[in-house]
Amino acid sequence: MSDKKYILAGLAVVAVLITIPFWINVINVGAVPESHEPVLTEKAKAAKTCVLPKDEMVSDHMQLLDVWRDTVVRTGERIYVSAEGKEFNMSLSNTCLDCHSNKAEFCDRCHNYASADPYCWDCHIDNPKEKE
Repeated sequence: MSDKKYILAGLAVVAVLITIPFWINVINVGAVPESHEPVLTEKAKAAKTCVLPKDEMVSDHMQLLDVWRDTVVRTGERIYVSAEGKEFNMSLSNTCLDCHSNKAEFCDRCHNYASADPYCWDCHIDNPKEKE
């Protein structure tokens, strides 16, 4: 039992090493983004509706975009019909960014806070209207 102090010291070192990522996140936490209404384009203001209700879009937008991607690529269907019966083109660039054109304010603000690095921008340009 003379090794008891070495075992306890070793366990303490292992515990510290295992919890380092947690402590780094606690120390480096950024300010929570303000919850405010996004800047909308004139088209969005005129439409007065989004693909899904706001709360669902905030929590489930990535799942919706994944379904859209799979549907367009695998079946070739490009029209999404909302619960209200309104039709939308299944396109991040031409539907979502058409109404929410300020990517830095609309997308990046929350994605940066959540350390989410969506792969959307690997293929989709930030503002398709500027590139035309």
